[in-house]
Amino acid sequence: MIDSKDKILAYFNSGIKKIEDFRIGIEHEKFLFDLKSNKRIDYKKILQMFSALTEFGWKPIKEKENIIGLNKEEKNITLEPGNQIELSGAKLMNIHEACAESHDYLFELKQVAKKLDLEIVSAGFDPISKLNEIPNNPKQRYELMTKDMPEGGQLSLDMMYRTCGTQLNIDYNSEKDFIKKFKVVNSLVPISIALFANSSIVEKKNSGYLSYRSKVWQNTSRGGLPSVFFEDMDFEKYADFIIKSSILFIENQNNYISGKNYSFEDFMNGKINETDNRLPTEKDLTTHLSTIFTENRLKKYIELRSIDACGWDCLCSGPAYNIGILYGNLDEAYDVVSKWDKDKIINAYLEAPKNGFNTQLMGKDLLYWAKTLLDISNKGLEKRDIFNKNNKNETLFLNHLNQIVENKMTNAHHMINKFSDENLETLYDK
Repeated sequence: MIDSKDKILAYFNSGIKKIEDFRIGIEHEKFLFDLKSNKRIDYKKILQMFSALTEFGWKPIKEKENIIGLNKEEKNITLEPGNQIELSGAKLMNIHEACAESHDYLFELKQVAKKLDLEIVSAGFDPISKLNEIPNNPKQRYELMTKDMPEGGQLSLDMMYRTCGTQLNIDYNSEKDFIKKFKVVNSLVPISIALFANSSIVEKKNSGYLSYRSKVWQNTSRGGLPSVFFEDMDFEKYADFIIKSSILFIENQNNYISGKNYSFEDFMNGKINETDNRLPTEKDLTTHLSTIFTENRLKKYIELRSIDACGWDCLCSGPAYNIGILYGNLDEAYDVVSKWDKDKIINAYLEAPKNGFNTQLMGKDLLYWAKTLLDISNKGLEKRDIFNKNNKNETLFLNHLNQIVENKMTNAHHMINKFSDENLETLYDK
């Protein structure tokens, strides 16, 4: 039972790994549309798609009688609130392996999409649909979230039903290593927003934002970039943060109970009558940590969550950029960000969704910092010295980002230019 802060600290400490055991985990989401109607697909169509994917070896995951995802080996496909689908990849050794995994998955997905007359959209925000047009599904937790989340953030439902992102999961080899990595990843959030912006079109119009997804997540319950994250956050400070945080929901006897009136501290003190005052298990702690929707968060590994979903041209570049920094060249990156003022970082974070590379941080624009960090990442990937069968190292995955900073044109800019004639076909993956 999780009945003390020490148990939570033990949970975080259990994630410590030797450097040689570090792994890379990538999660990425996609929107699916019906080709004929240009509408987001419903749960009935999801079931058809899941059935078709079983031909590639995927097996169904059920919640009660409902299929809510698929599993194959160490990978899962999960169902998001508006029937977005997310690949949660295996824990892999390097970017070559991770990119190959994504390539195989997208090949399977495209085969099924063609068979069922579906279109895939790889963007951070649904560029077509209004919120009230999006169908839901029978996954139990989403009913509670749909009811409770708007009370803590006015765009929470947009987050649930109209956003897609790319997430990277990384390891730490000590609490000291976690502190350094967590400071770096939080400091780099404004740069990630600008560099990976890919959600400029909203409801078939130019939103005025380059990453409208990031704007939405800034106005989502339990989200954002808390000031406390810049205070050399160690395991104990993070434990204090999540203990005081409210609970989103509690799974109890195969049902979901709203936790909006309780903090995790209440749960630890046996003060939740709806669960017969039981104490939280490790599974309850894991669930709570998964419903903290900040830009980065801690479980038994660190999750980076500030990248808009994107197509094949950039899907591998986000993980490569971050791995080069965090696994290959952490000290140099830390030396850079340790000189930054946290209030200026947070201000840049708030401005970056709209202003992109033109956002100012410490007297320089984010384009300058993107180039600086890309150079640090490139050196880190060179240092890792990991080659594929064609004798290319992981720096090849930075080519897309090098073009972005060289041309000062993000995916969001390209989306605006392509959609100038309001042809919906330009929004679909090719």
